[in-house]
Amino acid sequence: MLYQDTIDSEVLVHKPWFVASTFAVVLALFLMYNLTGTTMGELMRPVIGDPSQSGLYGRFAIAFVIAVAFSLNLVLIGFAPIKAQIILVWLELLLLILAFFKSFELSLPFIRENLPFLITQGVFTTLYVSAISLLFASLIAIIAAVAKLSSNGFAYGIASFYTSFFRGLPLLMQIYLIYLGLPQFGIVLNAVPSGILALSVCIGAYMTEIFRSGIQSIDRGQWEASRSMGFGFGLTMRRIILPQALPVIVPPMGNTFISMLKDSSLVSVLGVWELTFLARTIGQPTFHNMEMLVAASLIYWVLSCCLELIQSRIERYYHRSKMR
Repeated sequence: MLYQDTIDSEVLVHKPWFVASTFAVVLALFLMYNLTGTTMGELMRPVIGDPSQSGLYGRFAIAFVIAVAFSLNLVLIGFAPIKAQIILVWLELLLLILAFFKSFELSLPFIRENLPFLITQGVFTTLYVSAISLLFASLIAIIAAVAKLSSNGFAYGIASFYTSFFRGLPLLMQIYLIYLGLPQFGIVLNAVPSGILALSVCIGAYMTEIFRSGIQSIDRGQWEASRSMGFGFGLTMRRIILPQALPVIVPPMGNTFISMLKDSSLVSVLGVWELTFLARTIGQPTFHNMEMLVAASLIYWVLSCCLELIQSRIERYYHRSKMR
C-alpha cells in the first residue's frame, strides 16, 4: 500500500461523475447478457412477470437493479475506514463465489466424507513436492545468477542457455521429457523425484533472474568497499550483498513459490498422489468430479492465503527500517 496521503480530498467513490460512470458501465455490461433465466429472473418476477416472456424489459430491469445495487454498495463502503472496506469487499466477493459454487448443486456429504483424505494425503504431498522443489530451485538460481554476473564467458554461456531453454519450454513438456527421456540414458527416476526435478529446473530458471536483479540492485560501491577490506567473493556475497538484496528478492520469490504450489498440480500426470490427482481420482468413479474439484480449488486458495501471510510478514521484517 502507498504511503498515507496527507492531503485531504474527496473520496473517489463519492464523486458524482465516478458513481454515474460506474452505473453506466455496469448497466451496459449486464444488458449484454440475458439474465431472465437465472435466479435474478425469479427474484424479479414480481416486477417483470414471467421471466421467459419479459423480453427486453426484463433484461433492462434486471440490469438496472444490479447497476443500482452495485453503485450504492460502492458509495456506502466508501464511508467505512479502509480496513473495514477491505473486510467488507472480501466478504462480499466470498459470498458471490459461494453462491456460484452453490449453483452447481454439489453433494456436501460426499465432500465431507472425502475431505479428510484429500487434506492428509493430497495437501501433504503437494506441500512436500513444492517445498523440496523450492529448495533445489533456490540453489540452482543462486549459482546461475552468480554465473550470469561473472566475467567468465563459459559460465555465462551455460547460465544464459539454461534460463533461455527452461523458460522457453512449457512445464508439462519438461515433466514428460524428464520422466520419459532420462531412462533413455539409463537414468530411471520415480514419479515424485521426476516431478521435483522438473519443477526445480523450471522454477530455478525464473528465480535466476530474480536473484540476478536483486544482486544487481546493490550499489557497486558495496562490492568495492568489501573487497578493499579483504573480503573474498563468498564472504562478500554472504555478509554484504545478499542481506541487502533480500528485500528486493523476497516479494517476487514469494510469488514464485505460490505459483509453484499451483504448478505442482501438473505432476499429477505422472500419477503422483498430490491434491489435483486425488481430487480427480476420487470424483471420477461416482461422477462427483465437480465436488472434488471445488474442494481442491478451495484448499489451494487457503494454502495460497497462508503463504501470502508468511510473505507479508517476511517483507515487513526486511522493510522494518523504512516503517519507522
